[in-house]
Amino acid sequence: MKPTLLVLAAGMGSRYGGVKQIDGVGLHNECLLDYATYDAKKSGFGNVVYIIRKDIETDFRERLFDRVARNFEASYVFQTRESLLTAEQSAAAASRVKPWGTVHAVLCARDVIKAPFAVINADDYYGRDAIKTLGDYLSDVCNNCTEHAMVGYVLGNTMSRSGSVSRGVCTVKDGYLEKIVENLKISYEGDEIISVIGDTKVKMTGKEWVSMNLFGFCPSVFNEFGQYWEKFISANAADEKAEALLPVAASEIISSGKGAIRFFTSTESWFGMTYPQDREIVKAEIVKKISSGYYPSHLWEK
Repeated sequence: MKPTLLVLAAGMGSRYGGVKQIDGVGLHNECLLDYATYDAKKSGFGNVVYIIRKDIETDFRERLFDRVARNFEASYVFQTRESLLTAEQSAAAASRVKPWGTVHAVLCARDVIKAPFAVINADDYYGRDAIKTLGDYLSDVCNNCTEHAMVGYVLGNTMSRSGSVSRGVCTVKDGYLEKIVENLKISYEGDEIISVIGDTKVKMTGKEWVSMNLFGFCPSVFNEFGQYWEKFISANAADEKAEALLPVAASEIISSGKGAIRFFTSTESWFGMTYPQDREIVKAEIVKKISSGYYPSHLWEK
């Protein structure tokens, strides 16, 4: 069975100031997601599932989904504040605005995922080689397998000059992930890369391996994520900002001994839609890739 691409596209885009998931950046107004989906199709994936907010459904269909669905098996599910919550938890979260995070998003797609699946962010560019690496791995594992995978990137290749970024810094041993530590504020100070943890500034080398939420999971992982989510929501239902983060849950799978995560690498340079000024950078990078023949001018036949 061919693997599934699962796209996390329900974010608020608070730093970007708009619905960056469907902002046009290609020569013919293609979205960054068009290119990720195209790469997945070229890399042996059988279908794509997008996780979106209900309030962007109409624009999402008009500006991306209907075009993709004419060329590739595609579907979407909703992530809402009430998804997976009990009535009591929903009442406690009544004042919350932002989504519950990436673990919650993945669990919202549990009922439609029937095969091993890769997870990507909607606003990050990963490169076809990295997506193919996961596609090849996931094509050879079964649904009940507990050995998952991820692709790590070099920190220095994933930075933005427009502002700070969040990255999970990875510890790797013998080709397997040992742990991920979330660094929520990494930025340039001059030519140095600095991570701010609490009130402490830590200088980074730029050569650290980091997570960009490019994971490959077997469906067995839903059991572990479900348990992680239940603990999280029990403790944080009334918290307006707490998020259940995929790298944290992935690390718990390893530390609990309930699974392992193969660590693959990519030297691809990241670009993405985090800040408004990033849009022109992304457009320029896409033009370069089209000019080199990496992508056709028109991605889709229709």
